[in-house]
Parts: sequence; C-alpha cells; structure tokens
Amino acid sequence: MVSKKIIPFLAFLALSLLAGCSMSPPSDLDVSPRRHTAKHNYVVDIHPVGGPADLNKIHAWEVHVVSPAGQPVDGLKIAVDGGMPQHGHGLPTRPRVTRYLGEGRYLVEGMKFSMTGWWEIKLKLDGAAGSDSVTFNTIVDGRAGRLAGR
Repeated sequence: MVSKKIIPFLAFLALSLLAGCSMSPPSDLDVSPRRHTAKHNYVVDIHPVGGPADLNKIHAWEVHVVSPAGQPVDGLKIAVDGGMPQHGHGLPTRPRVTRYLGEGRYLVEGMKFSMTGWWEIKLKLDGAAGSDSVTFNTIVDGRAGRLAGR
C-alpha cells in the first residue's frame, strides 16, 4: 500500500514535470535555417526532407554547405547532435549523415523530435577549410517539427 504522504509528493512531481514542458523559448531566438558556422569556415542551410517532419516520427533532413564565397563544399565529415536546452536532454535518436547528394548537399537520417518545444540541431563539420560547428534552433509546435520561419 502506498503511503498517504507519497501520493501528494507524486502529484506535485507530476505537475512540476508538466509545467516544465510548457516553457516558452526565448523571445529573441534565432530560428534562421541558414547560418554561418562559428569560425565562418562554412555557410550551412538545413531543412526537413519532404516538408514538415511529424512529431514522434523518424525523419530526414538535408544539410547544404557552401564556402563563404558560395561554392558547394564536398568531402565533409558531419556529426549531428542536439536536444532541448530548456529540458537538459539530447535527441532521442542518433541521427547521422547517410549520403552525399552532390553540390554540397548531405542527407541526415534518423532525426526525431519526441515532444513540443524548443530544440537545437548541432552540426560539427570537418573538411578542407577546417573544423567548425553550427547550431540551429527549431520550435516544434505539436503538429510538425520544423524550423520556425521556414
């Protein structure tokens, strides 16, 4: 039998967790799908393949990388990471680049957003211009996971 003192504690804990899910992202959050990497070695554009990605479904993203002069960049090694900064957890899957599509385009498969809110997609790039990184912000609204502003 569950102690009468534990039931109120569990109810409080459940309400606290639910309240955490409704956090609003920062009002000045940059949700641009095109960004320069941290060291300005590359310019990266990212978008879900085939339109908005469904919540709680595995989906693919295309990453397009060009030099600062606008030339497509091939031969990159790209590592994918991310998560929910306000919740302190990472992605529920391990997405990875599975194919080079040509003209600086790379296919990332295995992406999944498991809940609504602010997500980050972090890319580490390693190529002829050097190692660099970039972080994209997206807001998942419950109907689809997409980069807001896309």
